[in-house]
Amino acid sequence: MQSLRGHLRSLHRLAPANRDHVSAVRVAVSVAVPSLALLVAGRPDLIIYAVFGALTGMYGRAEPHQLRLKHQGQAAFLLVGGLAVGVFLSINHVQSWVLVVTEALLAAAGSVFADKVALKPNGPFFGILALGACASIPTTVHWHTAVLIGALSALFSMVVGFGGWMRGRVWERGAERDVPPLLGARRRAARIHAARYLAAVGAAGSIGVLSGSGHPHWAMAAAAVPLAGADMPSSVYRGLHRIVGTLVGLVVVSLVLFPWVLSPLRAFPGHETAVLALLVIVLQFTTELFMTRHYGLAMVSFTPVILLMTQLAAPADPRTLVTERAVETLLGAGIGILVVVLIRRRR
Repeated sequence: MQSLRGHLRSLHRLAPANRDHVSAVRVAVSVAVPSLALLVAGRPDLIIYAVFGALTGMYGRAEPHQLRLKHQGQAAFLLVGGLAVGVFLSINHVQSWVLVVTEALLAAAGSVFADKVALKPNGPFFGILALGACASIPTTVHWHTAVLIGALSALFSMVVGFGGWMRGRVWERGAERDVPPLLGARRRAARIHAARYLAAVGAAGSIGVLSGSGHPHWAMAAAAVPLAGADMPSSVYRGLHRIVGTLVGLVVVSLVLFPWVLSPLRAFPGHETAVLALLVIVLQFTTELFMTRHYGLAMVSFTPVILLMTQLAAPADPRTLVTERAVETLLGAGIGILVVVLIRRRR
């Protein structure tokens, strides 16, 4: 059994670099182009849909071009599908309990899909994050317009991801081959994995609603994070990284949104919206830069990305956002870790 000292070293160990800057640039470009286009068009409130579509670029970062293209297409289905369901729920003003049930069921279904096609990053996290975030903000455009923005953004990120193939134009035979079907032990493992998502996301959302929080979807997203770990130690590490990284990231959010002297919004009066949009682009770059090297450091950047683009879509009291984000993250990540311990994942 790994010693306590070994576990502590693993928590703060920075994995070796693996051309992370290349992936980070791809994702930053995928986010920047549609976001800046919407900013110029005077619709910064729609940037949230473009960003969720552009997160397609996070998938298949170290894979051959043809396999990356395939996996990014599958990831786009997960992301844009979650976005579409979230916008539908927002337009119809559904109750929080409907959101909890819907997100828990789709988290389980997304888990089976992600396991079947072997997506990297693992699991349905970004899909259910898009669902909850889009359901929690008022939609100012038609349903098909929001979905089209997300789909076009996802398509653009796939073009960016495949663009490097134009240099060498080398097609690696067999790289795009399907993974083994979900049969026997793999099917049982996928079912258990889906049950964990259903239990963790459903429990976190239920407690979030009962607590009176205005953002129970944050607890549901945080509960899904530990479930993507390959084994129990890595799952617990991810949960702890989520908590610590989010809390540090909220300090960054406070420096931006609170009326401090050092806030960049005070330095550019009259251009607050543009500053927030540019920060989303820059912070998404640093998120991807550390996503595979240290999940906690990635969360320091990704937390502001989510809150700032939410603020662009539906401005709210920053203190309420920061407080509820902290509470919901602690709640959700704690439940996710508990589910990992109670429901063991078979290999």
